[in-house]
Amino acid sequence: PEFIVNCTVNVQDMCQKEVLVKDDGIHYRKSCASSGACLIASSGYQQFCTGKLNSVCITCCNTPLCNGPRRKKRPPPSAAMAPNTLQRPVFSLSLLLLLVSIFC
Repeated sequence: PEFIVNCTVNVQDMCQKEVLVKDDGIHYRKSCASSGACLIASSGYQQFCTGKLNSVCITCCNTPLCNGPRRKKRPPPSAAMAPNTLQRPVFSLSLLLLLVSIFC
């Protein structure tokens, strides 16, 4: 599959994923990094990981092909049976993290 990198075979043993929110959309960068460098970058950018414009989120993973696509979860049966309600879309940090987990 597209956008998968195996970062567990060298000194750069972690996959570093960056999600940037810019005025023209959400941008993704994936690279390999040493575990120390990735964890330092991830913790250093926590204050900038807001989910808003100019947000930068960095996450790390260290299992083989961990930045590949993940299967989508099925909604619980009760959600499908719920009456129609108006739900406003909210762009938040949780949505941004969900996007990271789906695309990385």
